[in-house]
Order: sequence, then structure tokens, then C-alpha cells
Amino acid sequence: QVNLVESGGGSVQAGGSLTLSCAASGSTSSRYCMAWFRQPPGKEREGVASIATTGEGIQYADSVKGRFTVSQDNANNTLYLLMNSLKPEDTGMYYCAADKTLLCLTPAWGRTKGYTNWGQGTQVTVSL
Repeated sequence: QVNLVESGGGSVQAGGSLTLSCAASGSTSSRYCMAWFRQPPGKEREGVASIATTGEGIQYADSVKGRFTVSQDNANNTLYLLMNSLKPEDTGMYYCAADKTLLCLTPAWGRTKGYTNWGQGTQVTVSL
């Protein structure tokens, strides 16, 4: 069991930036995938970015490519999401998730099924 706690959400104007953090604790093995998902109001949860603890498997949703950057600090078991040039459509609850089956190395990285550990989420609101 991996415990995940997100932080860093908030309200920002369009064009602004935010950095989300996800602290992992518990049964963290040497190689697994972590990912950011978001759930806009009234919509399904969607994959935003992923990365394996080995640095492989960096993938982004098309809607955030060139604006968001996923990174990690393995020494502190922390995942980050740097979000630049934010748009109103980036609004939603952002979740981090962990997966030991290495989904992030496959085209299925952005599917919620398969990620067994989830944080409680942090809200991001982007206004015009």
C-alpha cells in the first residue's frame, strides 16, 4: 500500500503557473509508475502525465504538452507537476496515483483502471 498526499492546488488567473506536489509513503518499491490525473467538473477523470521512478515512462496528455512538466525527487518520494500557461479548461481536481504494473511504459498510462493507490486530490481553479 502506497499512501499519497497531494498539495499545491489553488486559484490562479489564466496564463499563470502552479506546482503540485505528491508525497508518497508506505510500501514504495524500487520501480513503479506515478501519474497525475485530473477530473474537471462533471467529467471523467483523465490522465495528465506519468513517470516511472526510474525516469522512464514520461508521457503527457496532448492537451498539456509543452505547458506541464512532470518530475520527481526519489530521495524524498515526491512527485511534482509544474503547470505553466494555465487555461480555464485546466480547472479540476488533480490526483496523483501509483501503479506497480508499470502502466506508464505503455499506451494505457492514462487509464484510471490499474492504478491501485490514489491521493485525496487537490483543487486547481483557473479563471479568466
